[in-house]
Amino acid sequence: MRILVHDYSGHPFQVQLSRWLAGQGHEVLHLFSGAIATPRGRLQRSAADPTGFAVAPIELVAPVDKYNPLRRAWQERGYGRLLAQRIAEVAPQTVLSGNCSPAIQRAAQAAARRAGARFVYWVQDLYADAAARAFAGRLGPLAGAVRRWLERYEAETIARADAGVIITEDFRPILAARGCPGERLTTIENWAPLDEVAPGPRATAWRAAHGLGEAFVFLYAGTLGLKHNPALLAQLARSFADRPQVRIVVVSEGRGRQWLEEAKAAGGLDNLLLLDFQPYERLGEVLASADVLLAILEPFAGVLSVPSKVLTSLCTARPILAAVPQENLAARTLARAGAGLTVPPDDTGAFVAAAQTLYADAALRQRCAASGRAYAETAFDIAVIGPRFIEVLRP
Repeated sequence: MRILVHDYSGHPFQVQLSRWLAGQGHEVLHLFSGAIATPRGRLQRSAADPTGFAVAPIELVAPVDKYNPLRRAWQERGYGRLLAQRIAEVAPQTVLSGNCSPAIQRAAQAAARRAGARFVYWVQDLYADAAARAFAGRLGPLAGAVRRWLERYEAETIARADAGVIITEDFRPILAARGCPGERLTTIENWAPLDEVAPGPRATAWRAAHGLGEAFVFLYAGTLGLKHNPALLAQLARSFADRPQVRIVVVSEGRGRQWLEEAKAAGGLDNLLLLDFQPYERLGEVLASADVLLAILEPFAGVLSVPSKVLTSLCTARPILAAVPQENLAARTLARAGAGLTVPPDDTGAFVAAAQTLYADAALRQRCAASGRAYAETAFDIAVIGPRFIEVLRP
């Protein structure tokens, strides 16, 4: 097949899928947005890649303004036009697209239809719910009407696709209630590239370069956006302020990182180390430098978004502390894997207490680390996952 895979975010496991598809003899172009600041996967072609694999960014004249709904909508409209142009140029047989707004997906759908291509909507989260809640304060009394319109628009866009991939069964009843039938929806849970994020020694060059020495490190690496509460990380730093051997390390950029910069300065949180996103080639080393890996997700996200950083963390053989809604698939996955501790995201006390527990109990950390990696080795095999996508993608 000639396949165009569009992953707006440029995350690791999506481009791994594209490489795997090309390795099976398909011709694959992998597109992503070059205009957003977010953790990335291996988005450059290498000599070891299959001959049928190509990867390229879609660029805008300015970075996407995540927090201005009107400007972001205008930018997404332009992005959708550029994506449609690439679909027309490539003339694929199948388009697999996700991690973007329904407006971008509509543009891609229309272009796929004009090209005679099959369009598969990869539903990574329910965009309407998150967007409506995030901007509710700015919309005032119109918030309810806007949310209902977004929900219908998103469900209609998914229903118009030739097929859909949802990452959790939790999405199915929600979409059904909004008028999107489930017959053409296939559930394939997300994963992480096992061979790219392997367990490593704790004493890394990265740890030494940042002066962490033998410190006990709680590490958060990833986006701090509208669905994440950075105050949890600041409070964690405060709770360990009297223990100089403990460091809270945050690798992130954007609004949440800026909030933490201000909190650090105001509270004198010298144990809080704030760093920019690191090159993907060093991700395994960065995560291996941690003693405990952190994940957070706001209560309003509920079942609507599954943080992929949890899946990446499972590969590293490190215990995980997650402040996520208990109904979220990430919480269920951690419980299933026995890979760490989860607490409600609105319970700061529980978050700090769980961190204290992991800090004090080395045997618990070792059990969680081993169980998490064992789970990942069973669940994240691309040779098992890939054929399921081929079944969906095939015309």
